[in-house]
Amino acid sequence: MTVVVENLEKLERKMTLTLPVNAIQSEVTARLKRLARQVKIDGFRPGKVPMNIVAQRYGYSVQYEVMNDKVGEAFSVAANEAKLRVAGQPRISEKEGAPEGELAFDAVFEVYPEVKMPEMATLEIARHTSQVSEEAIERTIEILRKQRSTYTQRPANVGSEDGDRVTIDFEGKIDGELFDGGKSEGFQFMLGQGQMLKEFEQAVLGMKTGESKTFPLNFPDDYHGKDVAGKQADFLVTLKKIEVAHLPAVDDALAAALGVPNPTVAGLREDISKNLQRELNARLLARNKQVALDALAAKAELDLPKSSVQAEVDRMIESARADLKQRGIKDADNAPIPEDVFRPQAERRVRLGLVVAELVRTYQLQASAEQIKKHIEELAASYEKPADVVRWYYSDNRRLAEVEAIVIEANVTNHVMEHAKVSDVAISFEELMGQTA
Repeated sequence: MTVVVENLEKLERKMTLTLPVNAIQSEVTARLKRLARQVKIDGFRPGKVPMNIVAQRYGYSVQYEVMNDKVGEAFSVAANEAKLRVAGQPRISEKEGAPEGELAFDAVFEVYPEVKMPEMATLEIARHTSQVSEEAIERTIEILRKQRSTYTQRPANVGSEDGDRVTIDFEGKIDGELFDGGKSEGFQFMLGQGQMLKEFEQAVLGMKTGESKTFPLNFPDDYHGKDVAGKQADFLVTLKKIEVAHLPAVDDALAAALGVPNPTVAGLREDISKNLQRELNARLLARNKQVALDALAAKAELDLPKSSVQAEVDRMIESARADLKQRGIKDADNAPIPEDVFRPQAERRVRLGLVVAELVRTYQLQASAEQIKKHIEELAASYEKPADVVRWYYSDNRRLAEVEAIVIEANVTNHVMEHAKVSDVAISFEELMGQTA
């Protein structure tokens, strides 16, 4: 076998492979003989089918398989010998004008780029810091209390108030016609919690048990129900029941009901603080990782393999179609999704992936078994039975690979932070957790 490699544009290469015909033909013959011992053809006993009939029926497909296998093997061997880091799959075509007794093929492919990393000391990174606030602990306690609310029925002559749970029948019409989803009986919701449109809640607020009311309601232009978005409906509402919420006291009994290890108010607050701190650490890591990797990728110099970008675009389109299918969209598998929508994000992902891989290779930032174990144990700590969660992760190599990728990214982030110009920027717990308006 002879091999010639030619540089094309940027990362593109062309490899010419020449294979002896007799090597291909001998493999075809060997496979046909093995096939003859297995095939069943009417009129012949198993294993007794004449070779000429086997060749006539299966010769073309076997030769196609052998050609693919032999050329693929030859390409792989040649690429390894030439120390080429191939990106994506090669485009292989037969070449005319080969010497007698030989077959020639052209393989056009891309190689991974050389990544020129920036000097870490030149990177300027704003690292975010935060801490669990007393307000966050109090807010969490209130949420836990509301989840364990008990209710008593409000007297019939007293109107509904914010915080009440109301049970209603309603019927909505647009231009005199009932619309899909516009009618319900025994519907429950909490007043003042934003569960319904503001106009709807305002209409129900102050109504008494047994009272009925009609009112107009304007659906917003961006309402999730496209059939009614931007339209005005007329609603008839009958209030069937009003219930007042009673929140449990913040005491040792509440802590015990919540299963806190130390069933006291102090223990409850400590447990909440610990859980919020775990979530805060995860959010900080994610945000700072993104900042560090973006700063690194922006300064790194490299060409992007078109094949890698296209593969990422294809994956993102496939994911988008799967999401549409899950939402019940008809013909989601054939939904026309423009590639250009995803290309910028695909290019960013490929760039980040190549930069991270180069940094990991250069500075030996691979994830150690101990790091992976520690991360899994941290993930498992928030569950009722941590040991079961740990076993769940270790029972599947794909889950372990996901954890390994997270740990590697953390290693890269820490490396960048240690060597870059870093300034700490404090942000509130609420801003970090996305609780501010």
